[in-house]
Amino acid sequence: MKDSHRRTSLMGIFSTEAQTASAIRQLRDSAYAIEEAYSPFPSHTIADALQMPKSRVGWFTLAGGIIGFFSGFALAAFTATRWSLIVGGKPVHAWIPFIIVGFEFTILFAVFGNVLGLISQARLPRFDKTPHYDPRFSGHKFGVLASCATDQRGALLQFLEDRGAEIKTVDTPKAQSTGGATP
Repeated sequence: MKDSHRRTSLMGIFSTEAQTASAIRQLRDSAYAIEEAYSPFPSHTIADALQMPKSRVGWFTLAGGIIGFFSGFALAAFTATRWSLIVGGKPVHAWIPFIIVGFEFTILFAVFGNVLGLISQARLPRFDKTPHYDPRFSGHKFGVLASCATDQRGALLQFLEDRGAEIKTVDTPKAQSTGGATP
């Protein structure tokens, strides 16, 4: 394999949210790839710098709600036709009570869809250990894992140091692949 196709990863450990967001913006505009970003708290500044795509969990919730409405309506209709209900000449399929059951199922299935969407989109549970995670990311430090071609390692190292990062060399399976890393 050519050396230019091999990739190496470096972890930049920052002290402040502003430093981290600035480094992410500059990394995004350069030839380097951002693999991961770590923060001790949810940060809109870092999320904006990463230009993360909008969450798809809402679509899971919508699908669950639609399925729930029709399931509830179908359950009420099926029950009304299978049981010998005395309706006194009125239609067996009464719309208003069926819509109430449909609404209740909409809420129930939307919640299930939301939970399933959260689990699938957050890739939970994670069975693989993250070898490059530093316990300081849960306390007071921020981290950015960036990768580059092996021959550009020195430039990436200097790039991160110029932005005030403490550097940690990381060997990841992603970094060794020929396809590169994705943010």
